[in-house]
Amino acid sequence: MEYCGNRAAGEQQQQQQQQQRRFTITDLKHQAAEYYRSNEVPQRLEEVLNAMFYQRPEDFYGHLANYFSELSKPPVITRLVGKKVLDGIGRPTLEVEVSCRVRNCVKRICSSMISSHAEILENASPEAIDADEREREESIKIAIEWINESLNEMFTGLQPTDQHKADELLGEYFAKKAEADEERREAEKEKEKENQEAEASGASAAPAPSGKKKPNKAAKKLSVLEKPIPPAEPAEPVVMGSMAIGCTSLAFAKTAATLRDMPLYLHIALLKHDQESPKELALPLPMATVLSCGKSSPGKLNLLKEVMVIPPHWLPVKQGVERCVDIQREVMKLLSQTTNMPSSVGEGKKTSRDAAKKAPSPVLKKMSHLGCLVTGFESLEQPLALIQSACTHLSLELGIDVYLGINCAAHELIDCSKGKYEVILGTFKSPDEMVDVYVDLIRKFPSIMTLIDPLRKEDCQQWITLRNTLGSKCYIFAEELCKSVSKLMENHNTPKCSGLVLKYTNEAKISDLCKITQLLDGRKRISILGSPDGETSDDSLVDLAVGLRTRFIKLGGLSRGERVAKYNRLLAIEEELGKNGRLGEREDHEFVDYTEEEEEEEEEELESTYITARTERSAT
Repeated sequence: MEYCGNRAAGEQQQQQQQQQRRFTITDLKHQAAEYYRSNEVPQRLEEVLNAMFYQRPEDFYGHLANYFSELSKPPVITRLVGKKVLDGIGRPTLEVEVSCRVRNCVKRICSSMISSHAEILENASPEAIDADEREREESIKIAIEWINESLNEMFTGLQPTDQHKADELLGEYFAKKAEADEERREAEKEKEKENQEAEASGASAAPAPSGKKKPNKAAKKLSVLEKPIPPAEPAEPVVMGSMAIGCTSLAFAKTAATLRDMPLYLHIALLKHDQESPKELALPLPMATVLSCGKSSPGKLNLLKEVMVIPPHWLPVKQGVERCVDIQREVMKLLSQTTNMPSSVGEGKKTSRDAAKKAPSPVLKKMSHLGCLVTGFESLEQPLALIQSACTHLSLELGIDVYLGINCAAHELIDCSKGKYEVILGTFKSPDEMVDVYVDLIRKFPSIMTLIDPLRKEDCQQWITLRNTLGSKCYIFAEELCKSVSKLMENHNTPKCSGLVLKYTNEAKISDLCKITQLLDGRKRISILGSPDGETSDDSLVDLAVGLRTRFIKLGGLSRGERVAKYNRLLAIEEELGKNGRLGEREDHEFVDYTEEEEEEEEEELESTYITARTERSAT
């Protein structure tokens, strides 16, 4: 009897458990059904399955995956990583990696690199070069700290596709850092001033020694302080770590383009034109550097830092680049066969130059970090005559089949003690005389299409004179003052010129480039995107130029891998746009008579002044 009772109790307990399980399963089914209904799963499945029945896609589950991927949440940033890498000349620079959560998976999307410097010191003392290297190392270290700590925390969870919001946050962050950096600099100046005053007061309080040499030394020191040598043009202070801002902004743009499955240049075009897709995109004209005859070159000539060749606007990029390569090769042949060089080359030289005519000088084969040959010449005409000879051998006519461009880099040649430019070793020219030099050069070589940085930005009157004199014959561009795109937007005192050569470095942001190019377009000025001296293997610069629709792109020479990669990217974009039927035609070159433009500006200014005065009188 006891056994039967226990058995009955066990069966009853099992029944209760089965009933509870049935209730639990039923509840789970109800909860699951409600969960799927709230997320519209049955409705979506019905839609896609009905559509697929008629479409009969080859990849059944691939079609389902694509359908549901469009319904997923937008990707968000999960991590930013800053790294130190090497640029094209083996110097340290910055890389930023972006990882995002895409459909519940964390993925590394892309990375971007930015140059750590716009210029490379040449012919500087070892101490100056070492100091510059230490500063760059420190700047990269600070940039990596910003990215891995503050910026990583700031952008985690945000959508990388909102470029304007990201750039706004980057700008606010940099403004605080720049303010702190300025306070630090001011404190250092005050401390240095106090130390100098303390030294001066100590020197005056000390009794004069019996010897005569020490008082003379003190007198000389005081005379130096009373009559200082006019200083060189002060360089704009760069905030340590500022490259983190530009590199992160570019990384976000590349990430957004990758996630939207579109090329970077199209994403940039949409940003510039408020998400309105352009029907066609015209490619910028490449400015290929062939020779470097600047201050660091071995010859007497200082003025021509870069001698560039520019294809005509109607020529496709592929043929234009091939033409530039042919000219560069022919120039190298002429330099190696010194007997074929123009007769003017080497005139006035002594025995060393005569010996160089018998055997090619190794200096002539030196390759610059700009990707071009560094050569020494004695006059302005010689390198241009050399390229002219190369074009003649290739059956090309300067001014029709190819044009010349010159980066003068005049700011590097100023002698502050004389207030003149050292155009050729021992030959100095005043700012007014420099205008005459360029007028004479354009008269001899009318195929020169562009002059870049022909004067310092301080020579405002000479800029106006040069523009009014040569503006109807060639383009006159400014590059030196464009080191900081963000500061350029704040500074309205730009030289009177045809346009600006912009460089993407330091704290520049993608939004800044869009705004400054829009501003230049509105003022009928030409925008050029130029590569910095210390270039990296990142070829995004070409996409930026195409998306921003700049007239020219200045990439340096057709040597060195980091520069050739950008020419190859330009060729790839041309092929892609051609296949899609979106390759537009370039505009013809129109040189402006600025004297007429100035008269129109004066009339508009007088008219606005008159309207303002009349409004004030009416109000009175």
